[in-house]
Amino acid sequence: MRVVIAEDLALLREGLIKLLQAHDFTVVAAVDNGPDLHKALTHHHPDVAVVDVRLPPTFTDEGLQAAISARAQIPGLPILVLSQHVEQLYARELLSDDTGGVGYLLKDRVFDIGQFIEAVRRVAAGGTAMDPAVISQLLARQDSQGPLGQLTPREREVLSEMAEGRSNSAIAGRLYITEKAVSKHINNIFTKLDLPPSSDDSRRVLAVLAYLNGQ
Repeated sequence: MRVVIAEDLALLREGLIKLLQAHDFTVVAAVDNGPDLHKALTHHHPDVAVVDVRLPPTFTDEGLQAAISARAQIPGLPILVLSQHVEQLYARELLSDDTGGVGYLLKDRVFDIGQFIEAVRRVAAGGTAMDPAVISQLLARQDSQGPLGQLTPREREVLSEMAEGRSNSAIAGRLYITEKAVSKHINNIFTKLDLPPSSDDSRRVLAVLAYLNGQ
């Protein structure tokens, strides 16, 4: 699996290279600024891009913008964004395009190697990997009187797990309930949020995130 990395901190960049290579990824390019990231993505057409949001020269959102720009030229290009802090604006921009895999993780998650590698693989496969902290903030800013206010505490738990990209079986294992119960909760969630049901995990996650992000 071919990967492009964009990270301006040399130690972290080298660490990501070695970590991904150790798990059978091929790093085709590792850059430290936005313009070089755009060139690398459009030249290599990688299976997934692991991108720091803030890159030189201005350290604002060059990484995200370069990735989004490249994705406009390569529809469906999987992008996993790394950020030091939760930035809802960045999450909104990343989720504005509902094609291809997307992920938003805090950099602290990189130290959980298993979780990070799982996230990279999931995004490369067209899925979604959202940091729990991002999901919590998206949920927290909703109006309790709106549609989300109709959800039971268990349905909110299931919704959070869905938004992180987990399958029914994974949700069942984490919440210690049956898959049948998970399916029932998901159907209730989609009904209450007026979202069309889908058997495709990636599409249902994107639908949920789009709903949360649009409120």
